[in-house]
Amino acid sequence: MSMSSASSSMRPIASRLFRQSRLASSVNFGGKNCQYTTSTGSTATRSFSSTPTPSTAGRSFGSAAASVKQQEQQHAPPAMHTTAPPAASAAVSSSSVNTKKIISEPFEWVPEEHWQDPLLLENTFTESEILIRDAARKFTDTELRPRLREHFRREEGDTRGIIREMGKAGLLGLVLPEKYGCAGASVTSYGLVATEVEKCDSGYRSTLSVQSSLVMWPIHLFGSEALKDRLLPQLAAGEIVGSFGLSEPNHGSDPAGMTTTAKKDGDNWLLSGSKTWITNSPIADVFMVWAKVHDPDVPEHHGKVRGFIIERADNSEQTLQTPKIDGKFSLRASPTGMIMMDNARVPAGNMLDIVGMKGPFTCLNSARLGIAWGALGAAEECVDIARRYLLDRHMFKRPLASNQILQKKLADAWTDIVLGRQLVARITRMKEDHQLHSNLISMAKRNSCTKALHIARECRDMLGGNGIVDEYGIMTHVLNLEAVNTYEGTQDIHALVLGRAITGIPAFAN
Repeated sequence: MSMSSASSSMRPIASRLFRQSRLASSVNFGGKNCQYTTSTGSTATRSFSSTPTPSTAGRSFGSAAASVKQQEQQHAPPAMHTTAPPAASAAVSSSSVNTKKIISEPFEWVPEEHWQDPLLLENTFTESEILIRDAARKFTDTELRPRLREHFRREEGDTRGIIREMGKAGLLGLVLPEKYGCAGASVTSYGLVATEVEKCDSGYRSTLSVQSSLVMWPIHLFGSEALKDRLLPQLAAGEIVGSFGLSEPNHGSDPAGMTTTAKKDGDNWLLSGSKTWITNSPIADVFMVWAKVHDPDVPEHHGKVRGFIIERADNSEQTLQTPKIDGKFSLRASPTGMIMMDNARVPAGNMLDIVGMKGPFTCLNSARLGIAWGALGAAEECVDIARRYLLDRHMFKRPLASNQILQKKLADAWTDIVLGRQLVARITRMKEDHQLHSNLISMAKRNSCTKALHIARECRDMLGGNGIVDEYGIMTHVLNLEAVNTYEGTQDIHALVLGRAITGIPAFAN
């Protein structure tokens, strides 16, 4: 057997069947004959009728495959005629293949129109999601951007006023039911809002996330009806400010090791301990705090983690203090502090109906999804700033954008953002369909934050000396993303979560 015939006979049957079936089904030979090369290397001609016969028109894939296989085993071509086919190739190209359509682009690429959404992700959003996204963009441009620079420089600003404005705009607790004054929107809508807000500043998005995902969400999931009816409308309107206390001075990545305690005292609980790195704690009215309980009435819950809503109005400075952490180089437009409790009083009705670490992790997973969306918003803002700068600024009589190294940096950043957005959009739809495992949230949070931080640094570098001043905004994002990459699970902790997901072996401890 020749090499040509051997390679032909060894070709997968299904692939040759696929080509043959396409040829037979899509090409109208009009009663002509077709010349082709057989598996033995000889040339043969086969006649085709313009009207398929019943025996071939309804042939199934399985029976056709069996026929081809039998022919191959016999090393014999099918029955043929010897008449030469007049202009068969012309008939094929004219009737089955639109060559012009195949070789031409589907549209003319205009960078200003197409670079930000090359995979047409916009087409996957509903009309209401786009309306909410656009409203958040307008809110960010009119209410947040004008005050950011001074807020960041001074590390002081009207955060309480910003939260009220967010409430008026309907951005707080976006996914919660309308009966609490919320929008009842999709999780995708929340992600789009987080993206728009973080394009401006990660601190502002942190304020939004804490109020919505870390305070309102657990109250909605685990709180009593009385607690939900009393607090959620106020939180949704921005009338009161919430904060979330899990991390402690000696327990950050190991929250289960917390030492904050809650002891039963009649109809109240008394909480003692310290929480640190708490967004909004210096100005908060309510505190979502996690502590280990000591309850003689329910011994099976002894030492278990429970959630409590502490209200500032129920406590004095002797039992509850929330000092501010000063000197931050990151998230300066968002107040950060501690929660220091010394028998802080909590009514029994303010304890959440959830036992164990599932409670705080459920809250964190909701917030981490918003972080995954938001961090990419910051990255996209940096690339947009860098792109415009490189196009406008000239060096050696050419725009900086013509430099090969800078184009590569833009290409790398653009690719990471496009792929990252597809990841967060997909897993968010999975969450909406109740098909999302928390492992994928770790993947998205880790990917978005590490890539966004790297992109921000590269974009800062593209601006040279101008990149370090806040006039251009990129350096602000670089500083912010250092914290975003750290809080709610560092990239290394999330890597261990993913490692456990792959191997089934936890690498955390003991």
